Amino acid sequence: MPCWQHSRAFPVAAKVGRLRRDELIAYIVYMPKPSRTNKARVLSSREVYRGPVFWITSEQVLEPSGVRVRRDIVRHSGSVVILAMEESRSEPRILLERQYRHAAQQMMWELPAGRIDEGENELAAAKRELLEETGYTASRWRCILRFYASPGFLAETMNVYMARGLRPGPAQPEADEVIQVRMVPLSTAVRMAMNGSIRDAKTISSVLWLNQARKRPKPHR
Repeated sequence: MPCWQHSRAFPVAAKVGRLRRDELIAYIVYMPKPSRTNKARVLSSREVYRGPVFWITSEQVLEPSGVRVRRDIVRHSGSVVILAMEESRSEPRILLERQYRHAAQQMMWELPAGRIDEGENELAAAKRELLEETGYTASRWRCILRFYASPGFLAETMNVYMARGLRPGPAQPEADEVIQVRMVPLSTAVRMAMNGSIRDAKTISSVLWLNQARKRPKPHR
């Protein structure tokens, strides 16, 4: 039995062990029935905060497990992450940024990234963010990875695009962006991710994905 099944079953088993026979029958009869769908049923929803970057809703939901619960969700339009590669050498180099992040209260190494604006598609957002933050443009683009940053309370999706065929140019940062840019060999970026020099989740995920992808044997033609 997988470990996650053990972790869920144990509290129920412990509770059942303390019940009398008549209580056990009632517990089984009235235990919430799991839903046949994979989505929760939203019973009520209200917006409790709206800012320029995200908004928050407080919702009463009936989850697929049958449990009724309150969920406070940080809503977001979604973000793009750009894994920009320079391939003129034997080992590819990755474009990293260094900037101050107040939530973490420290300078952090990251991949270029940003929010998808209203009415903007993912690829257009990725091209815009790369140009604005670094000045680079790219001739080849491919979406390689999609994930949720912190699905326990945050609805933000992360869409990682690999950018190749880079061409440098002047950056166009926003007024509050102070960004240092550096090309880093992939092996160095992997080492930074493993030793904690990179602490940003989207960057760690993308760098390790690329490192693993390069190790896969290429199909014979």
